[in-house]
Amino acid sequence: MPTAAENASLPPWPTAFRALVERRHTLILQGPMGWFFSDLAGLLTQQGQHVTKVHFNGGDQLFWRHDGALRYTGRPEALADWLRELMKRQRIDAVVLFGQMRPIHCVAREVAQAMGVGVFVFEEGYLRPNYITVERRGVNALSRLPRSASFYAEQTQPRHPPPLPTTQNIRSTALIAAAYGIAAVVMRPWYPHQRHHRSLNPVVEPLRWARSFLRHLRYRVREQGLEERLCSAHLSKRWFLVPLQVQSDSQVTHHSRFPSIEAFISDVMTSFAAHAPEGVGLVIKHHPMDRAYSDYRRHIRHEARRLNIHHRVVYLHDQHLPTLLDHTRGVITINSTVGLQALHHGAPVITLGESVYSMPGLVYSGPLAAFWQNPGEVDKVLYLRFRHHLIAHTQLNASFYAESPALQARPADPHQAFRQTKRSELPAELTPRRIHDVADA
Repeated sequence: MPTAAENASLPPWPTAFRALVERRHTLILQGPMGWFFSDLAGLLTQQGQHVTKVHFNGGDQLFWRHDGALRYTGRPEALADWLRELMKRQRIDAVVLFGQMRPIHCVAREVAQAMGVGVFVFEEGYLRPNYITVERRGVNALSRLPRSASFYAEQTQPRHPPPLPTTQNIRSTALIAAAYGIAAVVMRPWYPHQRHHRSLNPVVEPLRWARSFLRHLRYRVREQGLEERLCSAHLSKRWFLVPLQVQSDSQVTHHSRFPSIEAFISDVMTSFAAHAPEGVGLVIKHHPMDRAYSDYRRHIRHEARRLNIHHRVVYLHDQHLPTLLDHTRGVITINSTVGLQALHHGAPVITLGESVYSMPGLVYSGPLAAFWQNPGEVDKVLYLRFRHHLIAHTQLNASFYAESPALQARPADPHQAFRQTKRSELPAELTPRRIHDVADA
């Protein structure tokens, strides 16, 4: 356990996380692949809470170190009634989940909100690296953070200490994903009605990641020297950047007008061809986590030829994003957190979908056709105040797939003794239990 001095050096918990820690009985649903939710449960227990976990497949069960877990083996249509009864019987006052638009979590959020139970949603960090996001009720487009520039202009929050490194890397993340998928398939007989928002095939998925690795090697050779040319004095600030998002990203599928990434690419390229000044280029960057699943080269080549802009369009993959952001003229995104990175680097941004940072004054509020002509400048003061607000209220120094400094023990607060005393008075059915199967009637 860290010493008091070591605890003092840790970045403070955001207000949303402190609100979760102060609850009495938390129900943890499906989390990210890996140990994070198990470690979170350990912290909450140390802080005096009771924690109940529900597994929906073998992958959930594999990455859990504690007693007190339930298996949901029922049909999807029975989940709402089962959760409602569970929350009522066990006096749940907080629900924790990752991926707010997963089908099981849409059901859970609706049940919890109807019962007045707090919902705490975890997601990848708004600010990266070394942060993850936690908010009450929802994140990104469903976030309840103010969307008014005037609100943030009045904030005078102090600077926060930098986050400690989490040492996350793509290799360990891929191994965790593979282990999760294998466990889900092997234990399928115990979860006959399981469903997941993405494929967990233990044969297909490793093959896809092998393809991703081979593509990475090929792109590294093919794109050698490309970053240096784009960032040279001759080309710097003479091209726009379009960072693509993962094709299955719920931010695209639920919070934008685009039915697919291809549709977004076509829309942007068509507007660029019609309105961008001559002598200005368009750089489209593939998302690294989507390398295993998609390649838009043919689609981009077809659109570029159709629009007669093939000499002005570049499609790249694994170039250093912060360097690109230092040299781009502006960034066009649906609602990626790359937009926040761009603002940090002083690059103007326009968003074509709903996002937590889409507000006039912070991002470009006019039409895309006008953005090509004059993207404007970033209001650095407003951005920094918005960033400080995000850190203070939503950003936790942790990684879902590596180390989580924020989950280290903290000095006891004045309320902890009260919570510990009350915990001893909980009824018998709230004491930790081994895994139980719960089938639908």
